[in-house]
Amino acid sequence: MYLGQDRVVQAQQRSSEASNVVQVDVDDMQLLKQRQSQHAAARAYQREAEGDAAEKAAAEAKSAASKAHALESKAIEAKKAATEAAAQKKAEESGGPVAYTGPVPTSCNEYSGSRKTGCSLMIAAGFEIDQFPCLDKLWKKESGWNYRAENSSSGAYGIPQALPGSKMASVASDWKTNPATQIKWGLGYIEGRYDTPCGAWSHSQSTGWY
Repeated sequence: MYLGQDRVVQAQQRSSEASNVVQVDVDDMQLLKQRQSQHAAARAYQREAEGDAAEKAAAEAKSAASKAHALESKAIEAKKAATEAAAQKKAEESGGPVAYTGPVPTSCNEYSGSRKTGCSLMIAAGFEIDQFPCLDKLWKKESGWNYRAENSSSGAYGIPQALPGSKMASVASDWKTNPATQIKWGLGYIEGRYDTPCGAWSHSQSTGWY
């Protein structure tokens, strides 16, 4: 009888040990899963943090680039304004016109002085070279291509005879001494009212003015 009881007790012990082993395995699995979940969460948080940092860095870089571009644009404008002011001052001191420094197409090389400037700027404004004879005649009649030409009775001034001359300040402040400024304004005026220099010349021939 005692032998039978011993066997029962031993069997119960083995069953208990097996249960303990299973429980340990289950606990280990749960712990492993918990750790995996923690690692996954940590990796996700790290990726999110890295993404936020990258977006922030990109935004800061974009902002810095915009500021640099704005400063560069301001510096270019300031340099341009200083150059124009210096040229105007030099022209006023010397009593001569501001020199034209822009590109001159080969088709304009046969002209000189303000007429060459006028030819160059006319082409730059989008007109064909065959329009220049009309422009040449128009402004020969109006001012003789003299950037200081002034009508004492009306107050019209400059190569295009702007009335009043101060209208040309819409192009640049050196309108009194810079033939290019006057010509640019005159070409804009012609395009707005007559489409082409030949249109303006035709009107001038018909009415005596443009």
